[in-house]
Amino acid sequence: MQRFILRSKNQITAISAILILTAFLSRWTTGGIQVFEWALIIASVIGAAPIAIQAYQALRVKVVSIDVLVTIAVAGAFLIQNYEESAIVTFLFLFGAYLEQRTLNKTRSAIKELTELAPETALKRMEDGEFVEVSVDEVDVGDILLVKTGAKVPVDGTVLSGEGSVNEASITGESIPVAKEPGSKVFAGTILDNGTLQVEADRVGEDTTFGRIIELVEEAQDSKSAAERFIDRFAKYYTPAVLVLGILVWLFSRNLELAITVLVLGCPGALVIGVPVSNVAGIGNGARHGILLKGSEVISDFSRLDTMVFDKTGTLTVGNPSVADTEYYGDNIDEALSYLASIERESDHPLAKAVLEAIGEVKTFAVEGTEVVKGAGIVAEVDGHRAAVGNVALMQRENVALTAKALADIAIFEQNGNSLVLTAVDGELKILMGVRDQIRPGVKEDLQRLRRLGVKNLIMLSGDNQGTVDVVSRELGLTEAHGNMLPEDKAAYIKKLMEEGRIVAFVGDGVNDSPSLALANIGIAMGGGTDVAIETSDVVLMNSDFRRLPHALGLAKATARNMQQNIIIAVGVVLVLLTSLIFSDWMNMSIGMLVHEGSILAVILNGMRLLRYRLRD
Repeated sequence: MQRFILRSKNQITAISAILILTAFLSRWTTGGIQVFEWALIIASVIGAAPIAIQAYQALRVKVVSIDVLVTIAVAGAFLIQNYEESAIVTFLFLFGAYLEQRTLNKTRSAIKELTELAPETALKRMEDGEFVEVSVDEVDVGDILLVKTGAKVPVDGTVLSGEGSVNEASITGESIPVAKEPGSKVFAGTILDNGTLQVEADRVGEDTTFGRIIELVEEAQDSKSAAERFIDRFAKYYTPAVLVLGILVWLFSRNLELAITVLVLGCPGALVIGVPVSNVAGIGNGARHGILLKGSEVISDFSRLDTMVFDKTGTLTVGNPSVADTEYYGDNIDEALSYLASIERESDHPLAKAVLEAIGEVKTFAVEGTEVVKGAGIVAEVDGHRAAVGNVALMQRENVALTAKALADIAIFEQNGNSLVLTAVDGELKILMGVRDQIRPGVKEDLQRLRRLGVKNLIMLSGDNQGTVDVVSRELGLTEAHGNMLPEDKAAYIKKLMEEGRIVAFVGDGVNDSPSLALANIGIAMGGGTDVAIETSDVVLMNSDFRRLPHALGLAKATARNMQQNIIIAVGVVLVLLTSLIFSDWMNMSIGMLVHEGSILAVILNGMRLLRYRLRD
């Protein structure tokens, strides 16, 4: 019976509303008191039933909940035959609970949307080579699956054959499709926009990146910050204190209605719900934008940080060297580029790929008599010409004359942090290329946004040489930059900053920087969903997009502010209600309950604003 009544709370609320409306219509139209009173009595009884059951369940576990206060207040009003008050109070309390649940469900919409994206079936290759539709629960690691246009990828896996474009918004928050080909990785829950793929399952079920994202967001939304834990403890003692206050008021005033009104006005509902709703909505907003915030404790620390430390490669820079500057000397440059491409095509040096990408499609020749000069470069015969490709030391060894202009260009290239690739043909310098890891597009503007959000110190730590680090630091306007640092050196530096009293966030790629990610107050992984990134860090930017970082910080600050606003609203309303009760004669139980439920709705709606949060430039 109890379960049936609790399941029918919404229907009871609707019936109660109809009865109250009937009562007042009867009184206003016919003036009949009997219909008025009986309609309110029935509304009071059926409305009090679910509240009383919840109060009983709370008392069984020795908790004096809000339901206990309202049940006592309604019973008292009923005993003094104030049926109007008892009916309206029960209706408002039930209707407030309905609105609270409905709006809370909206704040959890990010989880709902993610869950709905989870694949349920897969086309699995059977022993006879045919593909048969099965439940995703029947897919094991190593199975071969077929994904058709418009279908969800059912597992984390590797493309074996086929090509297509996959919408990875459920993982990265980025809606631009990503091209896939044999050897590419795909993730469960993403959608194949076009093409057909055969995929080998690497991870299935809850072990997929998508499954872990859902789990992390659920855990984060259910976690409690220090503020929430304090409010829980506060409510645990505050609610019994209100009950004691109501009893004292009755003992000293002998005014039962006044004592009952104190119980209603003192309900801490908005205070209890205000902080969790902000937390849930903020984390939900992050999930929609490809940002995983691991709990409200993370949000609290993140919102207060004053120092942000960055790894260089793959975080502030793209992570792949490319040709940044080029100068040509003399004639027959096209031939020189062909000779350079012919030599670099056979090289396994890290700079060779960058040079070949910069040259593009050109005619190539057979390379003969190759001589590798350790630490300097390569000398070879190409199309009957002697070609030398390497650094300045190789040019000096080959007696290549460097003009004043060439020497000036070399100096400028080095100042810009380039690794030099010089090409000489038959003893004459033809090409000078500067190769460096390019700064991510838009990073400078994003760093300025972080400064405007209150980050005082922007520091870069890198394993690269100090010269290269200084070039990047000057271009980005960083506070400090330190090179030649191993992972353990970075961790030690983070520890030193924290010992100085700074609140530090470390931003890295989640692999070799995992010690620093774990040590910092806030570890932020540009991890693209990698295992180490998700497990070690406090915040994950799922698509490794640096532009998400200012949004993440702005969201954390907005969420922290929202929590404070909700606490002020909740406490302020209770103080105003109790003050009005003492110093005015218009305050009564019905008005108090209406304002009380209004305050709950106010803090919920205030929290829901975070779902639409966007960082303004």
